[in-house]
Amino acid sequence: MLERIPSIVDEVIIVDGHSSDDTVKVARAVRPDVVVVNQRFRGKGDAVRVALAAATSDLIVMIDADGSMEPSEIYRFVTPLMNGYDLVKGSRYLAGGGSEDLTLLRRLGNSVLVWMTNMMFLVRFTDLCYGFCSFRRDCVPALALTAHGFEIETELIVRALKADLRIAEVPSTELQRRRGTSNLRTFRDGQRVLRTLLRERIIRKPRPVVDPIDQRVLQEWRTVAGDVCLAQASGHPLEERSLL
Repeated sequence: MLERIPSIVDEVIIVDGHSSDDTVKVARAVRPDVVVVNQRFRGKGDAVRVALAAATSDLIVMIDADGSMEPSEIYRFVTPLMNGYDLVKGSRYLAGGGSEDLTLLRRLGNSVLVWMTNMMFLVRFTDLCYGFCSFRRDCVPALALTAHGFEIETELIVRALKADLRIAEVPSTELQRRRGTSNLRTFRDGQRVLRTLLRERIIRKPRPVVDPIDQRVLQEWRTVAGDVCLAQASGHPLEERSLL
């Protein structure tokens, strides 16, 4: 996928989500300038927030790394941003779009959730649970993203609506993933999307982010904290950013 990214992209950020293979090594071999950030927690929502925090470009495109999204379509997502739009979402249902991966059950569930979103927020979306999208970096604070799982895609769109951002849909084709199995669970994640819609319809103020911290992360932080204490005791304090 990295080899197919168009030349207009000047910054590529990969979130390494506890991988046990050679993801980082291969990525840097293909594209030496790639920025790799480590995901400390679990879930797609956490990965998205980590990536957004690391992004420095004015325009951001969010794309899955499993090969199900075609990098050559990035032009479709960037062009509207350069013509006044704040957020652009991909749609598998617009003319020129499609999917090679949607099962009948997922297609039905997505259609119901799209209908509910349109009814609740008085919009005319054609797709919802699809993560290929783009937005202006200066709009990220207004989104105040907090979701942990796949519902991050829905939260992003709904928060953009509530922030009065100018949104566009563009056609996109979802391909078969290249390798591995998806972590998406139709009923579990569908319920999480539904809860997100209901919560966002009722609550105006975004909820704060509460991240679960596992023992491995605590041990890493404890090691860093110990290094800082030793450095301070020796009269050579470490810079604060070493704790981040």
